[in-house]
Amino acid sequence: MIRIVIAEDQGMLLGALASLLELEEDMTVVGKAKTGVEAVELVKQLQPDICIMDIEMPLMTGIEAAQSLKAEACKIIILTTFARTGYFNYARKAGVSGYLLKDSPSDELARAIRTILSGRKVYAPELMDMMQGNDNPLTDREGQVIQLIAEGKSTQEVADHLKIKTGTVRNYVSVIYEKLEVNNRIEAISLIQEKGWYR
Repeated sequence: MIRIVIAEDQGMLLGALASLLELEEDMTVVGKAKTGVEAVELVKQLQPDICIMDIEMPLMTGIEAAQSLKAEACKIIILTTFARTGYFNYARKAGVSGYLLKDSPSDELARAIRTILSGRKVYAPELMDMMQGNDNPLTDREGQVIQLIAEGKSTQEVADHLKIKTGTVRNYVSVIYEKLEVNNRIEAISLIQEKGWYR
């Protein structure tokens, strides 16, 4: 029997998902959580095979919860309304085994669970299409520079941290703006967050 924990902050959807999966002969829902923190606690306590989680939940997001459960044997599936490359990238970095959209056909979820437990990963086809041409154009060093700027560091602080001259930092910033086709730091930071290019 496949043991499942579901984490979803919308009560009606949580109940509907549990009922749907309980219809499957080889599946049982052993726990339901309404926050990311509850999800982490239930997975550690109940040791399920799969945990299905939403991304946007109170106290801790699904991605943060997945990150904190990396050492557990439980496989994580993100089930969300958000078909965003940034979220998808962060979820993959957190080690999730599946990323599905809530508007997918209901039988797809049960099929994905079985596929994941056979050792494969399952990602929504829409996201795979979006990932084409979504490669980060920044070098490692440029990524470090924009990351430090996003953390609120000044040009001088970035230079001190990376042990380079302030003029070199300014050159990096110009190249970053050009590559990302943006005009300022705020646009650059929001673009790399949206795309999931944080390192």
